[in-house]
Amino acid sequence: MNRPITTLFMLMSVDGKISTGATDDLDVDNDFPLIAGLSEGLHQYYEIEQTTDLWTLNSGRVQAKIGVNTKEMPKKTPVSFVIIDNQHLNENGIKYLCALSKKFVLITSNAKHPAFNAKEENLHIIYQKELSLKDALIKLKSEYDCERITIQTGGTLNGLFLREKLFDYVDIVVAPVLIGGKDTSTLIDGKSLVSQKELSKLGVLKLQECVILENSYLRLCYEVIH
Repeated sequence: MNRPITTLFMLMSVDGKISTGATDDLDVDNDFPLIAGLSEGLHQYYEIEQTTDLWTLNSGRVQAKIGVNTKEMPKKTPVSFVIIDNQHLNENGIKYLCALSKKFVLITSNAKHPAFNAKEENLHIIYQKELSLKDALIKLKSEYDCERITIQTGGTLNGLFLREKLFDYVDIVVAPVLIGGKDTSTLIDGKSLVSQKELSKLGVLKLQECVILENSYLRLCYEVIH
């Protein structure tokens, strides 16, 4: 394979939501700890997250949402971060992610992104006039020795990975809650299919493991077979 092996790893509700609402002020990381029946078992998701790949891919929007643009510099981790971003990260956000990462790779279509002014040694930029996830993954393997990567982006980017057949595995922690709301982000968003001719764009899965966790949480692990 000329690209890294990919695993979609996410926390979602029973009805497939990955946020508690339709605005950036609502977020499962902030909100689930406040809710009785969810807070007790939430730690299991973060414990499993610590066992995922040493390369992880996320979006600038998600990183901005969790506050990297204003946070103080963190301690270095052994994880290399890949972030897709055009406009959500500022100079502090770039420095934060460089401080956090073994390698930090930014994928952007913005020629004026503040990352171009940064001088951190571990910062690498993949500039694309138009986003190509496939080309970016190929470059991550060929130029940065990325063999396996965990995908943790929002629903729209997850949808692009799905439609381009770029998921190899899916590892989902299901929280015991129903969230609802047609505008609340789900595990896979993006454009809907409009005809049977497009059914090949579905991601058909083979269950590898189903683990009943504590406090009514579940872990579902799948291989994407086509």
